[in-house]
Amino acid sequence: MRTDRDPPPVRFWKPLILWALHDGTYRFGELKRHVSGVSEKMLIQQLRELEADGVVHREVYREVPPRVEYSLTELGQALNTALLPLGEWGDTYMRQILANKSKEPTA
Repeated sequence: MRTDRDPPPVRFWKPLILWALHDGTYRFGELKRHVSGVSEKMLIQQLRELEADGVVHREVYREVPPRVEYSLTELGQALNTALLPLGEWGDTYMRQILANKSKEPTA
């Protein structure tokens, strides 16, 4: 059984990454700060998968130090449009859900 202290399952991170990229282009560190709780390893893995799926674009700038930016492709923007109602629902009801969880008796 999953507890609140357990990390979210792998499938949980991709929607959060997509939602963060909805705001624009981010460098890796900025994106990691926007996706609270994700490990560096997991973020790298998920970004690679999203890039392979054609949902995320990875732009590498040949500078010293190297700079990498992530953004949504057209496909990623279309997917985020489909996720928009779910994100708005979460924004509206997250406080209520968290309040309800804090009222639950501990086992």
